[in-house]
Amino acid sequence: MTRSLVAPVLALVLLAACKAAPAPTPPSTDAPQDASPSASAQAPASTQADGPTGALDEAAFKALHEHTTAAAPRARGEMLEIAGARAYLSLPEDASPPLPAVLVIHEWWGLNDHIKHWADRLAADGYAALAIDLYGGEVATTPDEAMALMKAVDEARAREVLTAAHRLLGEDPRIGATRRGVIGWCFGGGWSLQHAIATPDLDAAVIYYGRLVTDEAALARIHAPLLGVFADQDQGIPPAAVEEFRAAVERAGKSIELHRYPANHAFANPSSARYQQDAAADAWAKVRAFLQRTLK
Repeated sequence: MTRSLVAPVLALVLLAACKAAPAPTPPSTDAPQDASPSASAQAPASTQADGPTGALDEAAFKALHEHTTAAAPRARGEMLEIAGARAYLSLPEDASPPLPAVLVIHEWWGLNDHIKHWADRLAADGYAALAIDLYGGEVATTPDEAMALMKAVDEARAREVLTAAHRLLGEDPRIGATRRGVIGWCFGGGWSLQHAIATPDLDAAVIYYGRLVTDEAALARIHAPLLGVFADQDQGIPPAAVEEFRAAVERAGKSIELHRYPANHAFANPSSARYQQDAAADAWAKVRAFLQRTLK
């Protein structure tokens, strides 16, 4: 089923995997410049039960999202075309191949300037960072637009783009990566896990509160070390679902480094107006250490 992300049940699960956090704490000097918090109201608490994820209905889900109005810093990289899809490549300054590389998968807003800036942050840490576009060139600024784009994603096409991007990181003469990882938030976090399952020569995968998999046969195909970042107040992916995922990973003979925070879903999204600085900064420090160990 090539459009399985459009199916009603999976669409609801994806809703649960992308909802935004409540009003954040004030920013500090460690905050990404593109993730300015706002003093917006607390999100509504109405939910609709949908198995272990407790998915929100579509109206409540969309009401939780607020796109940041802050402008992202100027992008330093360049746009590419990969398998007919857009991508943004950011390289470390004055670096020569081979470079460790990270595939960056956007959240539900799409490949916007904030995601490009996150790729630039990875490049500043010494990685070739390639942010891919799974929305066919569209970028959302409202929940209605984001919902429509997310539900229109073709799973087979997304896998094709991810595979081509992974291959480019190894073959591009400017990069020549011998070690490659992936990172994604929310919608992108779910695809980060899917990419780890599908890619035997992947070396690291970071999952920020994305759609989880508990099928042990699928998880057994993972070869990359995993790091997961989750929120204890997340109604879509609650602690019980995270623990179920951890248990399934271990039964499959794999391991995962898990970090959970007293925050809500999307607390670290780089495009979210409800960014929660303290938790996000701590999670990012752990992600940086993980990538250092696995890719360098």
